[in-house]
Amino acid sequence: MREIVVFSGSAHPALADSICTHLGVPRSYVDMTRFSNDCLQAQLLANCRQRDVYLVQPLVPPTQDHLMELLLMIDAARGASAERITAVIPYYAYARSDKKDASRISLGGRLVADLLAAAGVHRVITMALHAPQVHGFFSTPVDHLTAIGELAEYFRSRDNLADSVIVSPDFGNAKTAQQFARLLGLPVAAGSKKRISDDKVIIDTIVGDVDGKRAIVLDDEISTGGSVVELLDRLAERGCTSADIACTHGLFVGPAVQRLSGHPLIREIVTTDTVPTPANWPQLQVRSVAALFAEAIARIHAGESVSSLFDGVDPSHAPPATKLPFG
Repeated sequence: MREIVVFSGSAHPALADSICTHLGVPRSYVDMTRFSNDCLQAQLLANCRQRDVYLVQPLVPPTQDHLMELLLMIDAARGASAERITAVIPYYAYARSDKKDASRISLGGRLVADLLAAAGVHRVITMALHAPQVHGFFSTPVDHLTAIGELAEYFRSRDNLADSVIVSPDFGNAKTAQQFARLLGLPVAAGSKKRISDDKVIIDTIVGDVDGKRAIVLDDEISTGGSVVELLDRLAERGCTSADIACTHGLFVGPAVQRLSGHPLIREIVTTDTVPTPANWPQLQVRSVAALFAEAIARIHAGESVSSLFDGVDPSHAPPATKLPFG
């Protein structure tokens, strides 16, 4: 197989550029045309024949446009005789549509996985799926990366963690929160959450000791911020003194910035660059995961293990794997 070729849709070209910088390859360009009838057309402006092609596109709002861009880029790469096509989807939005919790409801997570396969993708690289079972929706190989090591490193290097506790907004995220807590040597607590609608939740209790402690709230994504604000209100009632927020996907749509920037309990918010983040928000700290994606791409291209890249994320495993030389 010949060299790597990296393309990006319009969702997050800055992340694609950072990934390319770590790989030491230029980003190749895409001509995306919208016709008068609102149809899209993608033309890849670099040779793909017998190349290892990577298409970077998180599914961020406008999600349907960005999904269609990705499908068209996959189709174009297949038609251009690419040897292998990998969709790099840092944020897989449809992972939240993962179960039939009402009558006659669609399973968007599985449908989009099927669409990607039908378009011609050979592999998917993603990060922090909302629900682990979504991995099973794909008929193609999936490399599921995690950012909790990067987030943990931020808190280890910056703060005195005495009298802190890791808090998960719900029990579904508790396993990841426990892993994060082990990395920092901290106890863990969790909220009991019931979702009423897309942006409305009820958290009726906190399981774990948070009295007199600083909370580090860990979630996979923050959209409107409703769950976080509800959790912070319960933590304040239980005697929590302050809170930092950590998440992998900081979407911060709708009233999220206003809700979180004005909350008296929050000291800072830490997220990654899997999705574009708001500008001019002093409380927001952004950690780049471009190096992780670049290393995963380099390992896939070389036929090496990707899972070993995260051996050191859990202290019960081996130390972190060394960086694989690329090129």
